[in-house]
Amino acid sequence: MNVRTPVRNRDVLNQDYAMVDGTITVSEAIATAVANNVKVLVVNKRTEHDEYGLVLMSDIARKVLAKDKSPDRTNVYEIMIKPVFSVSADMDVRYTARLFERFGINKAPVLEDNDIKGFVTYDDIVLKGMIDK
Repeated sequence: MNVRTPVRNRDVLNQDYAMVDGTITVSEAIATAVANNVKVLVVNKRTEHDEYGLVLMSDIARKVLAKDKSPDRTNVYEIMIKPVFSVSADMDVRYTARLFERFGINKAPVLEDNDIKGFVTYDDIVLKGMIDK
């Protein structure tokens, strides 16, 4: 009997994100994204009992640009998604894909020991997790 070894989130995650503080301005956040060549910004926890936040470039477009707000006077904490739906590094990617479908999301931080190790997306699951190695 050939038992398939599960592909875990840790096996397919990417590290295409940058950490920022929630008090920086949207202008500073955009500069950080450009400098790090990323489209995902993780808003760091303020305390150990806090949760991570998330800012995507689409959030900036919808919540700042489309509403004609000043990126120099809008702070990241005003537009971030918080708390963020996260997945375990040990979770099988098949379950991650099911969660994504159920909750209508397409990316999530991968946590291990309550620290972000990277992000997993549908693209990562398909391109890295569905091929035989």
